[in-house]
Amino acid sequence: MKILGIDSSGMVASVAIVLDDILIAEYTMNHKRTHSETLLPMIDEIVKTSETKLEDLDAIAVAAGPGSFTGLRIGAATVKGLGLALGIPVIPVKTCEGLAFNMWGTEGLICPIMDARRNQVYTGLYKVLGNVEVVMDQTPMDIHELIERINEEGQAVTFLGDGVPIYEDIIGKEINVPCKFAPASMNRQRAASIATYGEILYKDKNYVEADDFAPEYLRKSQAERVRDEKV
Repeated sequence: MKILGIDSSGMVASVAIVLDDILIAEYTMNHKRTHSETLLPMIDEIVKTSETKLEDLDAIAVAAGPGSFTGLRIGAATVKGLGLALGIPVIPVKTCEGLAFNMWGTEGLICPIMDARRNQVYTGLYKVLGNVEVVMDQTPMDIHELIERINEEGQAVTFLGDGVPIYEDIIGKEINVPCKFAPASMNRQRAASIATYGEILYKDKNYVEADDFAPEYLRKSQAERVRDEKV
């Protein structure tokens, strides 16, 4: 099965092609340029350099949220357009589960944290020794409440995500269980993980028609919150 994986949920833009158990190609960018500038050219480049025909794809796996509202919308528009044009399904992968999958085989809890500002993070708790076991489903949460929850679990934990540099000091002061932080090769969104985990979800029939796909924001955008406050 050949799957195109796409992740534009955070600062990272990442595209990958996975054929069964083989990563054919991966292109990841985490430097200044916006997803509207990079995502489609990255897909075009990875298809050309890997000599892949879009018509040979069986499905598209995408980081479905939470994350950057703009990034998620760009990703959604991209996969819906490709999926409709190619007549193939879209596999929505929860962003935090996709991040956790980076740490496949790691002992203890895996805790992705994406910065949502004002001491809020998008997060979840997982075990990924085999498949992804959800200990706490992804949710927006205050960082202090998250650390308290992890302390209650009483297990060693590995943190990853763009929230780590922002909240590392708070974690260090408040955590009461053994903890570590993922290395650079694993600590941000990777389309290879989205595609690989997407195939597992596909086999369990967790996919949708392209026209039915919608991102999972988990919270309102800043503009919507400001508008609601004025009402």
